[in-house]
Amino acid sequence: MEVDLQALINEAKHIVFMTGAGVSTASGIPDYRSKNGLYHNQTLRPEYLLSTDALRDEPAAMYQFIMANMFYPQAQPNVIHDKMAALTHQDKAKIITQNVDGLHLKAGAIPENVIEFHGNIYDIYAPLDNQHVDYQAYQANMLREDGALLRPNITLYGEIPFRVDEAMQWVNDADLIVIVGTSFVVYPFAGLLEYAQPNAKVVAINLERIPAPNFVKQMLGDAVNVFNELKIK
Repeated sequence: MEVDLQALINEAKHIVFMTGAGVSTASGIPDYRSKNGLYHNQTLRPEYLLSTDALRDEPAAMYQFIMANMFYPQAQPNVIHDKMAALTHQDKAKIITQNVDGLHLKAGAIPENVIEFHGNIYDIYAPLDNQHVDYQAYQANMLREDGALLRPNITLYGEIPFRVDEAMQWVNDADLIVIVGTSFVVYPFAGLLEYAQPNAKVVAINLERIPAPNFVKQMLGDAVNVFNELKIK
């Protein structure tokens, strides 16, 4: 389906980008569900290792999985992050991301215009007293000096994502919704689309078709190429 994304962005007044792991693969961070993704070739299911059950019963296994697979502090934003960030500075766009890598903020997006729906892997705290520590301390040890368990402030399986009501409102206010780099199978993130206005235009940019309603115009291809061509006024 031919989609003139440039024209849609130029005409829109309230854009919401809904982003997933495919946005960050060009920054060297693996996605989750592709054939080379994070969820393949694991002995224990990542859905378990990133769950409240694992945090309670096997925190060391969770810690090892996170450290081996999810920490990329040297990763830098790519053109997708950069151009979305630029649009937030025009007071024209907001970003709701599933990603926990912090790259939308690292690209300079206005923080008030970003919802990290599943949290941020570099925001570390001790559930014992909710005191936060630098992520470098967590890299060194999953326990604080006093023995308190540390964890990232991310949405584990069994927990509710962050700022859900606000995300619903952003989608409801949008005249253009652009879904980028997500398999769109994780809820409640995918369910946010139910709050879109009937007259809102919705575009999905992904390597493969996603399970989405017929009103979603799907662009198949590499989002990096799409955003490379996009001109931000």
